[in-house]
Amino acid sequence: MTITASVDDTIQQITEGASDGATCAPELAAGPWVFDLQPPSYGPGASMGDVIPTGSPRQGQLPAAYRDASGDELHRRIVAAKQTLGDRVVILGHFYQRDEVVQHADYIGDSFQLANAAKARTEAEAIVFCGVHFMAETADLLSGPEQAVILPNLAAGCSMADMADIDQVEEAWEALEALYGTEPDADGRVPVVPVTYMNSSAALKGFCGRHGGIVCTSSNAETVLRWAFERGQRVLFFPDQHLGRNTAKKLGVPLEHMPMWNPNRPLGGNQATDLEQAEVILWHGFCSVHKRFTVDQIDRARAQHPGVRVIVHPECPMAVVDAADEAGSTDYIQKAIAAAPDGTTFAIGTEINMVQRLAAQYPQHTIFCLDDVICPCSTMYRIHPGYLAWVLEGLVAGEVLNRITVSDDVAVPARLSLERMLAAKPPVAAGTQAG
Repeated sequence: MTITASVDDTIQQITEGASDGATCAPELAAGPWVFDLQPPSYGPGASMGDVIPTGSPRQGQLPAAYRDASGDELHRRIVAAKQTLGDRVVILGHFYQRDEVVQHADYIGDSFQLANAAKARTEAEAIVFCGVHFMAETADLLSGPEQAVILPNLAAGCSMADMADIDQVEEAWEALEALYGTEPDADGRVPVVPVTYMNSSAALKGFCGRHGGIVCTSSNAETVLRWAFERGQRVLFFPDQHLGRNTAKKLGVPLEHMPMWNPNRPLGGNQATDLEQAEVILWHGFCSVHKRFTVDQIDRARAQHPGVRVIVHPECPMAVVDAADEAGSTDYIQKAIAAAPDGTTFAIGTEINMVQRLAAQYPQHTIFCLDDVICPCSTMYRIHPGYLAWVLEGLVAGEVLNRITVSDDVAVPARLSLERMLAAKPPVAAGTQAG
């Protein structure tokens, strides 16, 4: 059955017993501020089982005036603050944000689209990014130096991005250099080229900039890998193993030439002989949202809805991507649904906030999530209207709260790797779209 209520409303109904649906964490019904003063974690939702790194950003307690306000009051306060600030502020909302937040966004999109939107709004003094930490960092990299980038809740991180930190990647690079050397081959290709997914810290983007590497999105991952193979004998791809594997497989790289690198083991848990024949070295990282999707879910959807069109995100495991009709990211999924003939049935493998929003937006279709358990992205869900009202009213009062900045020593090489990404444009008819 297609559900059109917001995810937050759906979760409230489930926990109150007013709906017979299921959620992976009843704690999602509480305000995110409940977790601000608890031991650091990603919070309830898809990433609740992931281990958060020591020293991850924490959010102080949200003032009681925002914690205690009703949804209607917060809505009115956000609207009023936006009207007062006018063009001085731009609000960016990721596809995976809850409806109660994204309705206030000036732009809605994926992380790269929103970073470009931030870059285009040069008149805005403040950019409020309703997303997660690495997205706000990228907006700071691409926006003007006089613009303040604000993340409403500092605890809105990303477990996938945290699965590869700069120290681990530096250690891996040293080990690979010791194994492969640093001299180019007869064709001028260096032994290894680093490629980082957009879903990574600014430090890793900077690492790629310093070492002749590049950033990719899922729209241009295939183009970026081709770019990297023109310059290197092999690729170190991080942090998402699934996007790397799915993309390399599409290019014809054999699975046996794609070893996994576990940063907690010598040589990433590999034998030197396995690494010698490697074409793509995959980091042991993943998205906990997209890891939830399974081939059994696809089989069930096909059995219950003959003729269903199954589209999954390329961050899903390879078996799920292979079993689906199409693999494409947020932008691709939205465009595919918009272009479909009326009456199409879609089973979608991506974050539930986006799926339910699409179901409400396109009532002429039947649209449902492959996973029938309501389990949103833990960290996207840390952004709540209370935090948005707080940072906006702070701006009205002349105070910049939760500003995200990237230091120049990281920003300069990170911008270089992003510029390389911008130049690596995918073909117009690319099958997998931006992530």
